[in-house]
Amino acid sequence: QVQLVESGGGLVQPGGSLRLSCAASGRVFRINDMGWYRQVPGLQRELVARITSGATTNYADSVKGRFTISRDNAKNTVFLQMNSLKPEDTAVYYCNAQVVTMTSWVYQDYWGQGTQVTVSS
Repeated sequence: QVQLVESGGGLVQPGGSLRLSCAASGRVFRINDMGWYRQVPGLQRELVARITSGATTNYADSVKGRFTISRDNAKNTVFLQMNSLKPEDTAVYYCNAQVVTMTSWVYQDYWGQGTQVTVSS
């Protein structure tokens, strides 16, 4: 019913920057919170950043001061600007959104397909 399409991942050198985008499409009525998570093979998926519908943000301690999450409500899109990237930021990054669809009454979680971010020299 809802698709989250991510883009912007890739290979970057330490200290470099990337900007991830995630656009929700389909039977979207309203979107509440949106966020970015990341996962390394063998480890649990962890929260990177979240942003509420009112633009309140929360960040993992490991990315504070380096990453910035933002959203464009008119385009149902969330962004993650990643600066000063470190090798430990290497992971698959997943977009998450709490969405009320045209046929539902409550918010449900939807996930993007994941985009690879590799930080290496």
